[in-house]
Amino acid sequence: MNVLAPEEIELNKKRRVLERLKDKLADREEEMTDLRAELDQFEAQYTMEVARLYAELDEIEAQIAEEEVKLVPDDEEIKKRAEELRKQAEESAARAEAGENCSFKFQPNAEAKKAYHNLAKIIHPDLALDAREKEKRHALMAKLNEAYSAGDQNRLNKLVEDFRDSPDLVRGDSVGDELVRAIRQTYQIKNRLKELRAEKLIAEVSELYILRQKVEAEMREGRNLLKQMANRTITHIKKSERRLENLRNLNQAQEEYVKDQYGMDISAFR
Repeated sequence: MNVLAPEEIELNKKRRVLERLKDKLADREEEMTDLRAELDQFEAQYTMEVARLYAELDEIEAQIAEEEVKLVPDDEEIKKRAEELRKQAEESAARAEAGENCSFKFQPNAEAKKAYHNLAKIIHPDLALDAREKEKRHALMAKLNEAYSAGDQNRLNKLVEDFRDSPDLVRGDSVGDELVRAIRQTYQIKNRLKELRAEKLIAEVSELYILRQKVEAEMREGRNLLKQMANRTITHIKKSERRLENLRNLNQAQEEYVKDQYGMDISAFR
């Protein structure tokens, strides 16, 4: 009968715990990658359906304020408000443009999920025991996340195959070294799990996440919240457009009056 040394018994226990933690970490990394991508996709949808309309409304409101400045050019409060609205309009336009450039569809299949889980379990940076290996694993993890988010099954499979044959996986150390390695890896994984929990909590209290939850809840009731928001914004846009047109007409009439009465073109001073 082969009797194991106390160190070997302890190592076997640590390895079993470590394997469970590796599975858990791979699951949590996958969940957060899913959540990030889903929020990015929802943000793109929100931008296309609603935020671009908000940007349009902000631009019109900025133009209205600028027309009001022409009516009372010496009013510092109106000037300040016009500057603030112009800045807001520019920021809204930038956000809308950024969102329109992120309109991918994120729908990972079972095969992609399995490949992600298997590789994340093996290559996770928090399994590294020195700075050089950790840096290398961070690069690999970034490639894995990129391939998974893009739904690129071929790249996922290649990453799995490449790392499976990597010499980094070869181990030939003593029981004592393996025990220390297992203890340190367990500690690192637990720390990473804490980080992922914190990231998830932050995501779940974000405005974007809360809005997405509301939209999904409304969808289940047969209502399209984004469409309702878009329709309300379109109504505001039409009202603001009418107001802008009236102000422009008023300023134009004022310029024509001064020109007729005094022969001055005041448009150049505005």
